[in-house]
Amino acid sequence: MKSLLNRQINKLIKTNPEVLQSLQPFFNAVNESYGNYEDQLSMLQRAMKISSDELFEANKKLREEANSLKEVNENLSNILKSINLDATKLADEKEFNQTEYLKKQAEEIILMTNQREELLKNLETQNQELNEYAHVVSHDLKAPLRNIDTLINWVIEDNKERMGENCLNSLNLVLSNVEKMDLLIKGILDYSTIDKLESEDRWLNINHIIEEVLRIMNIPKNVNFKIQENLPKLYGNAWRFKQVFQNLIQNAIKYSDKEEIIIEIGSKENKDSFEFFVKDNGIGIAENYFHKIFNVFTKLQSNTPSSGIGLSIVKKIVNYYDGEIWLESQEGLGSTFFFTISK
Repeated sequence: MKSLLNRQINKLIKTNPEVLQSLQPFFNAVNESYGNYEDQLSMLQRAMKISSDELFEANKKLREEANSLKEVNENLSNILKSINLDATKLADEKEFNQTEYLKKQAEEIILMTNQREELLKNLETQNQELNEYAHVVSHDLKAPLRNIDTLINWVIEDNKERMGENCLNSLNLVLSNVEKMDLLIKGILDYSTIDKLESEDRWLNINHIIEEVLRIMNIPKNVNFKIQENLPKLYGNAWRFKQVFQNLIQNAIKYSDKEEIIIEIGSKENKDSFEFFVKDNGIGIAENYFHKIFNVFTKLQSNTPSSGIGLSIVKKIVNYYDGEIWLESQEGLGSTFFFTISK
C-alpha cells in the first residue's frame, strides 16, 4: 500500500488493534489494487515505449524511402534533360507521363541498336567476301606474272647479243612493271590476311624481332641503325610485328636522299600502352599527306617500286592490337612514325 495512504489511515483510527484487524481485508484489497495499478502502469509505459520505437523506425524508413524517391525523380529529370526534352513544352502537356516517354525512348534505342548490329553483321560479311575475293584473284594473277617474267628473261638471255638497245630497254621495262605488279599482289594478299592469322600469340622480344627483320632485308651499306636496348616485350603474333617494323624500315630507306641514312628505333612506356617510334633523316613528308599515306595504294612518289600498301598494313596491325599510329615530319629533315600497342 502506498505509504502516504497508510499514514493517513493510521492517523484517523489511531492505533486500535481491533479496528485495524477488522479493516485488514480492506487494506489488502486496497493494497492489491495499487499493485495491479502499478503493474498496468508499468505495462502501459513499456507498450508506449515499444510503440514509440516502432514509430521512430517507421518514420526513419519513410524518410529513407522519400529520399530514395527524390533521388529517382532527380535521376529521371537528369535523363530527360540529357535527351534534350523541351521542359516548356512538357509543362503545357497536362497528361505527360515520364515512364511512358522513357519507355518509348528505350524502344527507339533498342531499335537503333538492332539496326546497327544488323548493319555491322552485313558489313562484316561483305568484308569477308571481299577479302576472300582479293585472296583468290591475287593467287590467280601471280601464276601468269611468273610465267611472263620467266619467258622475258629467257628471251633476253638467248637473244641479248642480237637485240638492239631500244628492244632491251623495252623488255626490262616490262620486267620492272611485272615486279611492281607482283609487289602489289603480295601487298593485297598481306593486307587481306593480316588479321586472319590463326597462329598462336606469345611473348615477343622486340629487339629480337627487329634483328630477324634486318637479317632478311637487303639493307644498303649506307644505312646506320640506332636501336634502343631493352625494348618492351609484347604479347602477340611474331609475323605481324615483323611486318610492322619491316614496312617502316623499308619506308625510311626508300624515301631518303642522304648519303648516310640514319634510322632510330625506340620506345617509351605509357600508362595503358607502349609507344614505339621509327625515325629517319629522309626527305620528309608534307603535312597534307600525314593522313593520306595510311590509305591503301597511296604513294608519295610514283616512280618508286612500291605497292603503296605497306603503311596501310602497319596501320591495320596497330589497330588490331588496339593501338594508334601517327607521324611527325618536316620536308627535308626526315620523319618519325609513332605507334602504340595496348598493354
